[in-house]
Amino acid sequence: LKFVITGTLSQPRKVFEEKITAAGHEACSSLSKKTDYLICGTDCGSKKAKAEKLGVKIIAEEELDDLLK
Repeated sequence: LKFVITGTLSQPRKVFEEKITAAGHEACSSLSKKTDYLICGTDCGSKKAKAEKLGVKIIAEEELDDLLK
């Protein structure tokens, strides 16, 4: 799975990227139609609108752990 992280999160972005890669998935910086999930913190800006347009599933950071199990 490909994940993109945007917005302000409760922990440094690197923490979330490490969780994603440790589970065997990919943490990307740019959003595309190949992105599976957008992890959206506060103040997520234009990436959220782009994800909605592309049909990418938008999740909160709290949902990430459930997805990676």
